[in-house]
Amino acid sequence: MSRYPKGYRKPTASCDSCLAWGDYSGRLCPACYMFGRSRETATCAGCRRVQPLKWDYCRLCWCQARLHPKTVEADVGSRLQAVRHHQLFFVGLHHRNGPAPAPAQRGGRREPPRQPPPPPAWWPSADWSQLPLFEQIPRDYSRLVLTAVDLTSPWLAWAKYLAHQLAEARGWGRNIRFAVNRGLALVLTEHVEGDVILHSEIFTPLRARDLPVGHTVTVLEEMGIFLDDKEPSFESWLTERLEGLSPGISAAAERWTRTLRDGGPRSLPRRQGTVWLYLNHVRPALLEWSNRYDHLREVTRDDVLVHTRTLDGHHRRDQLVALRSLFAWAKRAGLVFRNPTSRIKVGVLQPLIPAQVDRSVAAATTPAARLILALAAVHAARVAQIGTLMLDDLDIGNRRMTIAGRARPLDDLTLKLLLDWLEHRRSRWPNTANLHLLINNQTATKNGRASNHWISTAMRGQDATLERLRVDRQLQEALTHGPDPLHLAQVFGLDEKTAMRYADSARALLEQAAEQQHR
Repeated sequence: MSRYPKGYRKPTASCDSCLAWGDYSGRLCPACYMFGRSRETATCAGCRRVQPLKWDYCRLCWCQARLHPKTVEADVGSRLQAVRHHQLFFVGLHHRNGPAPAPAQRGGRREPPRQPPPPPAWWPSADWSQLPLFEQIPRDYSRLVLTAVDLTSPWLAWAKYLAHQLAEARGWGRNIRFAVNRGLALVLTEHVEGDVILHSEIFTPLRARDLPVGHTVTVLEEMGIFLDDKEPSFESWLTERLEGLSPGISAAAERWTRTLRDGGPRSLPRRQGTVWLYLNHVRPALLEWSNRYDHLREVTRDDVLVHTRTLDGHHRRDQLVALRSLFAWAKRAGLVFRNPTSRIKVGVLQPLIPAQVDRSVAAATTPAARLILALAAVHAARVAQIGTLMLDDLDIGNRRMTIAGRARPLDDLTLKLLLDWLEHRRSRWPNTANLHLLINNQTATKNGRASNHWISTAMRGQDATLERLRVDRQLQEALTHGPDPLHLAQVFGLDEKTAMRYADSARALLEQAAEQQHR
């Protein structure tokens, strides 16, 4: 909230940080405000003022250092140390030496001059080099500074050439290219043949300097000198989810979860998202039983029935399906003598009510969220199928779209939302080389797909999630065209067991509606 009353115009003044003169609100100019948002305040090494610092220097010293002729990146530190006075300036009118910019063409925007590409370079020749004395001591990249980098290193020349090739192929912007070159210069300092760069060694130093870790790692992987030694997120997540369970139940749940992820002698591996959902669904029941039992074999059928009576709707169905999977695996593995979930019916699928769908529609406020909602609610596409859609899967001229290998006609609503998203994508990321239909800020400069977490973000917390909208669409198809499993399998590409389950639910709902109407 502004400290000035409404309608008051702040007079022209100088910025408290860079001393620039101009018209702006507050006590800092916009550039100094953004400069100090993520930086700590201390005494500047140049002007001795207490200000937000970048590499021990305030923004005023940085502006003065830029007045010198531009040289190589490693000369930035020497230019900062050479500052002995400060030339004041106006806000937004920084003076820069060099040739005048080219005039803008009529009807277009002036483009900044592009830097010449680096010369071609390859794997450095294996000449004689000093072998390291100690092999096991990790390198401390946090002690290195950009003023001490070796710009003549053949490894850095090769890395810059590869970074340029990747930038052209993946549409990296100017700021990303500059930051990646700085990160490579920092990491490849004193690099010799045989060295392996570890993720644990470079993550913290690069993050401390606001340099992109992912893009730098991409170049190092292309060079073949990088080793990803970070702990998988699955392990930390599994440890957290098993906390609070009794030892016997925890050990069985861990074995079951790893079997779901890796597969077994008679089971195929599941997707990681499915594994997460299954363990999250069974965790409430396992926590309750851990207060009384030490092992899964002590759980009875009555315990399962008592727990499921406290649930209703899709919550009961989801937890019961996950519990059936757990105890079926435990029976095959010899951990239990009898499956307590056998002959407990999951229940009839229930359609969504209009109010639940309306709330999900209102939550979709972006072009991407509206298109994702339509793909799930109209075309019954799974989250993973939405994420893997490619631009080649679209045939807008013939109004067709291919989802999971099955061509589907484009209705008017989906076509409009699709065109809106494509226009937003073109204006937001004009240089992207990612061929996936749905992209975001993280994937626009890469080739991978958007994560399931990002796709489901808009519907998270709603009663009508993307998965429930998909199920409701298939159930409505069975209710509208009759409970015919062959029709459902043909339209949505379902297997026979899934199609029969939807047909049975639709038949039960139609019979209930007929009985109520007869009464």
